Amino acid sequence: MVPTWKKYLSYIKEMHIESAPSDINPHLYVSMEKGKLQLCTQNAIYSYGENYHNFAETFAQLDLTHISNEEVLILGFGLGSIPILLENSFGTSAQYTGIELDENVLYLYDKYVGDTIQSPIQLICANAEIYAATCQQKYKLICSDIFLDNEIPDAFFELDYIEHVARLVDSDGLVILNTLALTEANQQQSDAYFEQIFKKVFPEAIKLEVHHNYMLLSHKTWLQ
Repeated sequence: MVPTWKKYLSYIKEMHIESAPSDINPHLYVSMEKGKLQLCTQNAIYSYGENYHNFAETFAQLDLTHISNEEVLILGFGLGSIPILLENSFGTSAQYTGIELDENVLYLYDKYVGDTIQSPIQLICANAEIYAATCQQKYKLICSDIFLDNEIPDAFFELDYIEHVARLVDSDGLVILNTLALTEANQQQSDAYFEQIFKKVFPEAIKLEVHHNYMLLSHKTWLQ
């Protein structure tokens, strides 16, 4: 779907591919940089294929045999960077459920990315907070990657949300929650959430500092 000339030029500069603004994301668009598709808003990159470094560097530290052919829940699906990473960079197959609030994000995923992922994926257009509160299924891995532009909505820093997520993870499963650490204010908010809320639900939780993010893991058992 992307012209070859744009792919070549993307190694020189970022190339705009398509805009798809919505009420949720007024500045939503797909671009290509260094041959990889990006899903962007005015101030943030939601997805970046195998170059989605916060999850790439986190997964690189984990024993991913735990999720082979298991159920994986992605809260905040974007353009599918997480399954792309797990398939292409780590050779791992799983069965995915992706929750995404914005219909236009799912449209862009289906148009530009969907055919490139081999693992089965069930996509649901829904509010991740409501899904977590009402879902009855269990998952081996849950990745929470929810942003509105360059902020995490307040509801996803509440105790209720992470308690609902904890209810959905298998007893030997793992939760990974992506938080911001770009600014001092981000770091203070993420640290406070980690110490006062996340560790209240997951007492053995650990924090990985990856680029401008803090990746919060429910435990360290899967670390290599």
